[in-house]
Amino acid sequence: MPELRAPHIRTARPEDDGELALLDRLTWSHRHAVTPEPQPPYAPFFSERHTPEDCLVAELGGRLAGYVHLGFPTPLDANRHVRQIQGLAVAEDARGLGVGRALVRAAVDEARRRGARRITLRVLGHNTPARALYEAEGFAVEGILREEFLLGGAYVDDVFMGRFL
Repeated sequence: MPELRAPHIRTARPEDDGELALLDRLTWSHRHAVTPEPQPPYAPFFSERHTPEDCLVAELGGRLAGYVHLGFPTPLDANRHVRQIQGLAVAEDARGLGVGRALVRAAVDEARRRGARRITLRVLGHNTPARALYEAEGFAVEGILREEFLLGGAYVDDVFMGRFL
């Protein structure tokens, strides 16, 4: 059995782009993604919307095992007090090792550090492992958009969750 260690969480660096882009492609699934499956030529991981400073990465055993994007839900000044988890991925072989939980906790801490009063996220209704994790970390369902997405031939709910900091 491999030695269980807590993942090391840090802010992403520009040089993580390639490894994070690969992780994103390897973890893509209709279980959590509303975008089409990535096809070549692949876009860079970081963009104007999601910069390295807005991304926390988990390192486990000397490699990147996951990430979480933390952004603003809208460009409006009226809700600058809210941060939003806008993407979370954990490598297949790192699941069940506490990486996702560590990333969610780090995102909550970082949102608080940046002065947020609330943190929100959207999760697909059929992604029960993610929903259970978020609920365990204090997020509550604040709304459900029924059959909001058609993914892989099935209609899927979009669940809005949030918590106060």
